[in-house]
Formats: sequence, C-alpha cells, structure tokens
Amino acid sequence: MAHGVTHEMAGRIGAWWEERRDHIQPSEFILTQKGRVLASMYSSSPVGRMDPDEALALIEILASRSR
Repeated sequence: MAHGVTHEMAGRIGAWWEERRDHIQPSEFILTQKGRVLASMYSSSPVGRMDPDEALALIEILASRSR
C-alpha cells in the first residue's frame, strides 16, 4: 500500500495517473523477496483489483515450481 504517490512516481512504475482527480489509479504487484516483479495488475479506473484468493493461488503455484 502506498500513500502520497506523486505523478512522477506513478510514471516510474507505469501506472495511470488520473488528471481530473489528480491521483494514481490502482497498480498492484506480487514481488519476490529480492524485489523482482512476479505479477502485476494495472487499472485505468476504480475497477480492477487483484483477487486475494487468486493472488495466493498464483504465489503457491510459483513457489511449488521453484522447489
């Protein structure tokens, strides 16, 4: 979770910035312990969020492959 994200920060992660309301649209990431992006989801509206159950299932699948 991030608070106070600036327009410049949003640009660095490739997120959409809503000019009309002057804020970042949802940008979600699943990261490794080393900070590598395993999965990401960007939205250009209030709709579109990672589902917690689906995110957990993905993490479990990826973890099982690395064993």
